[in-house]
Amino acid sequence: MLEYPSFSLEGKLSLVTGGSKGIGFGMAMGLAHAGSDVVILGRDEAAGEQARRELEQHGHQAWFVQADVKDDAQVRQAVSGIEQNIGAIDILVNNAGKNVRSLVEEYATEDWDDVISTNLRGIFLVGREVLRHMKQRQRGKVINISSVFGGVAMPYQTAYAASKGGIAQITKVWAVELASQGINVNAIAPAYVRTPMTEGWLSDRDRLEQIMMRTPAGRLGEMKDVIGAAVFLASDASDYIHGHTLYVDGGWLAQ
Repeated sequence: MLEYPSFSLEGKLSLVTGGSKGIGFGMAMGLAHAGSDVVILGRDEAAGEQARRELEQHGHQAWFVQADVKDDAQVRQAVSGIEQNIGAIDILVNNAGKNVRSLVEEYATEDWDDVISTNLRGIFLVGREVLRHMKQRQRGKVINISSVFGGVAMPYQTAYAASKGGIAQITKVWAVELASQGINVNAIAPAYVRTPMTEGWLSDRDRLEQIMMRTPAGRLGEMKDVIGAAVFLASDASDYIHGHTLYVDGGWLAQ
């Protein structure tokens, strides 16, 4: 008899880094809607608590844990505390990131260090700690958030593109190491997605026109597009997918 996959996340616990705003919060809400309890991890206590309250207002079980993903000791303490006091982490969405745009000859060294440290070191530190626990249980789902700019180039994105390309490679390495142990490691690479955080610069008509010209779908991404990808990769429906970067880009990379 044909076995049908489940997209339900009932009984699961998800950890979403940078989950208090933007795409991170959207994915946290989407995972919760699919049945998962959610822990948001971030630096901004006020934003994190607001996100937690909003999740709970929608009937979901949620927690906020304060930590800087760039700080080794804070990450260790946060992950250990979640495992001991909240529950076993079944799903990790490694989302925390930042960008600084500049021409390469004007790019400040401290901005390079900050972007690479947040986007790449943060992915590594959180992933390493969570995977230690998942490996003991021989199960788990890790979703690293990359970007379309990990695969294509655009001016002013030196550090961001380097970090997101690195995430794609980290994802493959971890998948090869852990696929035989019941752990799926994949990535989502969005193009431009409309969120409250992006509304400001998306109001620039020239910039928006350039984006539309590059996007075969003829529209920006919406949160539901990324949420669908996240729920799929977090669910049992993706059990045979390892080391894949799922581009949520309206066809950008197909050109």
